[in-house]
Amino acid sequence: MLPLPALLALTTTVFLGCLTEVLPAGLLLGMSEELGVSPSATGQLVTVYAITTALTAIPLTGATLRMPRKRLLLVLIFGFLATNLVIAVSSSYPLILATRVVSGALTGVMWSLVAGYAMRLAPPGLTGRALAVAMSGTPIGFALGVPAGTALGEFAGWRWAFAAMALISVPLLVWVSASVPAVPPESAGPTRPLAASRLPGMRPVLATVALFSLGHNVAYTYIGPVLAGLGAAPMLGAALLVFGCATVGGLVAVGSALDSRPRAVLLTCSAVTAAAILLMGMSDGVPGLVLAAAALWGLGFGGAPTAFQAVTALLAGPTADAAQSLTIAAWNGAVAGGALVGGLLLPLGTSPLPWCAALLVLSPLLFSRRVVLSAPADRSRSRR
Repeated sequence: MLPLPALLALTTTVFLGCLTEVLPAGLLLGMSEELGVSPSATGQLVTVYAITTALTAIPLTGATLRMPRKRLLLVLIFGFLATNLVIAVSSSYPLILATRVVSGALTGVMWSLVAGYAMRLAPPGLTGRALAVAMSGTPIGFALGVPAGTALGEFAGWRWAFAAMALISVPLLVWVSASVPAVPPESAGPTRPLAASRLPGMRPVLATVALFSLGHNVAYTYIGPVLAGLGAAPMLGAALLVFGCATVGGLVAVGSALDSRPRAVLLTCSAVTAAAILLMGMSDGVPGLVLAAAALWGLGFGGAPTAFQAVTALLAGPTADAAQSLTIAAWNGAVAGGALVGGLLLPLGTSPLPWCAALLVLSPLLFSRRVVLSAPADRSRSRR
């Protein structure tokens, strides 16, 4: 039986981290007007966050490997409280930008920590489901948190959206303190992230993570222009809502299969996501096809991050926390890279974007045989 109170506390932590990262995109215009900067400058609050997460996940995870896991989790949540509160009360764009750098660094460590923590709390044979429960905070954040935070920002002002995230942190600190069991830091061994990267099968997995994230973000970052090019610009809001809701279903499907066939799940996510992006590009703006593509895209994407982290943990065994930092760095580096590649392609028109994105997402299938699991699904429990 899964320890749901503890896992749901981790879910809320992931939800908070996801919301902290992406919410400024939904508050962009209000923040730009009040801070006196351009919308593009406000958009950099998201870009800088992702780049910081990518650059700091590996060194900061390595530096905190010997710290008790529960203490580190509480420090990270308190960090989200402090940084969101600073942004809520600040009128200085440079200070807010610097605070976003700190938040991005906290998030890099959080992603590395939570995945391993959830799997260590699970009974044998249920590590995949435990990871899926913990990581469900991400699709819930996209499907519910971002729209709710955006609506709050439009109704009461963008500062209240950040204040709400700070307020969420207060009961979360109490919840984690009361219900999440303490687990020890990593044991002796090749715990450093760069050492973990040399484990058999790890580099193909990291390549799969980077190419999937790169392709997804080439298309997702510019989904508005892509739909406009198809004559379906009014469908953007509905498509994003369908995508967000479908990610929850994708995560549920992945969680039910991770413990038995993790590699097959990972590769299926890539294939389904690529097919959905191609369907979107070939939909000719037909509303039913656009929404079907968005739903399929959400299903493929929803469980992918969890599948990547599960496979990483299975390969890494007792060095899972260190290895997770490599996955986080690869994923977030590709987030920024996808926006860059898509921006370079955009002057050529929107039609090449879905094809380029699908090719990138599918390319890991070429070396899928090298993504070999060398451990049973409950190997991570050897760290307990």
